[in-house]
Amino acid sequence: MLRRTSFMTVAVGVTALFVTMSLPGGVASAATATFAPVADTYVDNSTTGTNFGTSGQLGVDNSPVKRMFLRFTVSGVSGAISSVKLRVHTDDVSGSESGSGGVFRGMSSTTWSETATTWNNQPSIDGATLGTLGSVARNQWYEVDVTSYVTGNGAYSFGVTSTSTNGADYDSRESGSGTAPQLVVTTGTGPSPSPSPSPSPPPGGDPVLVGAGDIATSGSGDTATAALLDSIPGTVFTLGDNVYDNGTASEFNTYYNPTWGRHKARTRPVPGNHDYNTSGATGYYGYFGASAGDPTKGYYSYDLGANWHVIVLNSNCSAVPCGTTSAQTTWLRADLAASTRPCTVAMWHHPRYTSGANHAPNSSVAPFVQALYDANADLILTGHNHQYERFAPINPANQLDNTRGIRHFVVGSGGASHYGFGTILANSEARNSDTYGVLKLTLHANAYTWQFVPESGRTYSDSGTTNCH
Repeated sequence: MLRRTSFMTVAVGVTALFVTMSLPGGVASAATATFAPVADTYVDNSTTGTNFGTSGQLGVDNSPVKRMFLRFTVSGVSGAISSVKLRVHTDDVSGSESGSGGVFRGMSSTTWSETATTWNNQPSIDGATLGTLGSVARNQWYEVDVTSYVTGNGAYSFGVTSTSTNGADYDSRESGSGTAPQLVVTTGTGPSPSPSPSPSPPPGGDPVLVGAGDIATSGSGDTATAALLDSIPGTVFTLGDNVYDNGTASEFNTYYNPTWGRHKARTRPVPGNHDYNTSGATGYYGYFGASAGDPTKGYYSYDLGANWHVIVLNSNCSAVPCGTTSAQTTWLRADLAASTRPCTVAMWHHPRYTSGANHAPNSSVAPFVQALYDANADLILTGHNHQYERFAPINPANQLDNTRGIRHFVVGSGGASHYGFGTILANSEARNSDTYGVLKLTLHANAYTWQFVPESGRTYSDSGTTNCH
């Protein structure tokens, strides 16, 4: 079993950790208690008489069948419960990269023994379904909302099953790695985030673009990056794969809406390939509405401030063609010719150039790059590879061009599990593959300043300024 260091460490050595949040004036608004499990184990139908109660790992699978059990004792909680989250951390995952996280249900039994439970005497998983984790990645936190089940002090059992032969392994309370399961109970009413925060504009009034791609999952990366947006003014952009895995309306409501969704009113999105896993990307267009443009096209443009033109393109070329003579590229050239703004930024999902190991440079979008270069555009923003990378100003053949070259960014750091780098391409100037974050662009009259803003607790940064052409 592989052991890894989590990006997030939470104290679980005591029964519960209470944190009280206060509003200005000292009025308590919410209290949070984090409970460690008092028992956890799993059973395996390939070894029906074996107990795994002292294992550092909890398995869930369907070949062989593995079922996971957790029990918590909630105590010392007073006041009305407003939220309860069951949090689990993946240790290893079946298959090369990801597995199915399982179905989480309540249980009536709270007396099963951690050190005696086997396949032959396992308790019944007989309660209501509380949540389902789809594809999960290694070394990540995931959470399930169990508020409907945990209603006050007492003992609570959870059972986890899977119908997938590609299951998951989670850290147990015996793992000793600071990544044991947690039950996070919140009481009272915390400060409610505004549905469309409008932070104060930056000094000098220069407009700001801020965002990332590859965003909302059942993990916690999207929560971390959404929190960054809370204090950054301006127009929010997405760079595709807004929600995983299939861009359904349900996934948008479950994963995107509670995090980046609170900035929906100031968001101009980009569609990604996962958004098109639902036919016609109906979940994406239905969620964002008019802000996403014509749902038969997915490309549009707008002006920002007095000097900047912003172009959003659709790089899902099998759904909306991207070729040199396609309607989209023809529109792009006409849009560029009609713009009177001196500075131009374009964005789409699939990167023309990337050093990422998971997805190669995409030649299908080369007509976009050529049209933008011909029009002296300044910036290209993409996602798809779950990492951050910045290129020097380059021409369409990835040759350094400090006169007319366009600076490319890959900002797939919005919340989906990280990808690594492969062969580093020429003119790649900055890279990171282990930090969630957003790219903040401050758009000056004849220049732009970029800043990669990392999630709380991480230190990676990248910043600079470049003049417009």
